[in-house]
Amino acid sequence: MKYKVTLNGKTYEVEVEQGKAVLLDEYEALAPAPAAAAAPVAAAAPVAAAPAAAPAAPVNLAAGETVTAPMPGNIIRVDVAQGDTVKAGQILIILEAMKMENEIVAPKDGTVAQVVTSKGSVVDTGAPLVVIA
Repeated sequence: MKYKVTLNGKTYEVEVEQGKAVLLDEYEALAPAPAAAAAPVAAAAPVAAAPAAAPAAPVNLAAGETVTAPMPGNIIRVDVAQGDTVKAGQILIILEAMKMENEIVAPKDGTVAQVVTSKGSVVDTGAPLVVIA
């Protein structure tokens, strides 16, 4: 069987027979030609849009230490509220990224000055989550 494989901008034509692979040709990959517009499908079900990133609330950095998102993901749980007293290592937020739940913990003892995010929000790396005074 013959296969065309594109890897790192190069296309390789490979023939595989009885457990042996033979490279037939190698060349620069070309950008695919624009496909002709397909006719719209009648009565297509509407697709639910992913939740947009929540608009950032003003963060008063002078109020304390800002806990930021270590990676992009979805906020699935917020365990603190403004005014709560927290201990170092206490779970503040659960961030889902790549189907894994990541615990975002308090870096120090203090009081929650502001909760910047909310459950269901989509955050990027470095987005402020909580401010601890």
